Amino acid sequence: MSKTRISIWGTTTKSTLALLSVLFLSAAPTVFASPRPNDSEEVTKLLSEVKSEAVQLKDDAEDMNSFTKSKLSWQSHAAKIEQIKQHVNKSGELLSKLHDAKASASPWQNQAIDEITPLLKELASSVTSTIEHLRKNQGRIHTPPYTDYVASTYDLATDLSGLIANYVAYGEAKNKSEDLGKKLEVPGV
Repeated sequence: MSKTRISIWGTTTKSTLALLSVLFLSAAPTVFASPRPNDSEEVTKLLSEVKSEAVQLKDDAEDMNSFTKSKLSWQSHAAKIEQIKQHVNKSGELLSKLHDAKASASPWQNQAIDEITPLLKELASSVTSTIEHLRKNQGRIHTPPYTDYVASTYDLATDLSGLIANYVAYGEAKNKSEDLGKKLEVPGV
């Protein structure tokens, strides 16, 4: 009976060691690979700027969405959509700078730029449709399709603001984690 135990333990130990060796060797390239590229300070700064713009854009879009349920004049709507258009244009300028800086961006920063781009384009299209409809239908600011355009603009602005805020928060958390890793002298940091 003791021979059986020894055989079982010997086999189990060998199997465990073999499994650990395979796991270690398969993980070795990632553990011992060159350090990840550092985040671009320029991209980080631009993401923070576009985040601020997106928050203002979302707030203005929320105001405009509430206008569709009020008795405000079409001129109030026009003034608010102009503010929204300015935020979209400023965000577009910042996005252009982000694209110019992509070569120095880390992978997650490039992903952020790639995800922001189509959403901002869709938002710009929605704002343009809202403006065109308002110009042609100043007396119809409380009925579809105008209210649908405004709601779509609000939804897109909310999505854009949330997306950018999440990427900025990720970058901040990543930097904090790396700083803590350096302080604790964690290997690979």
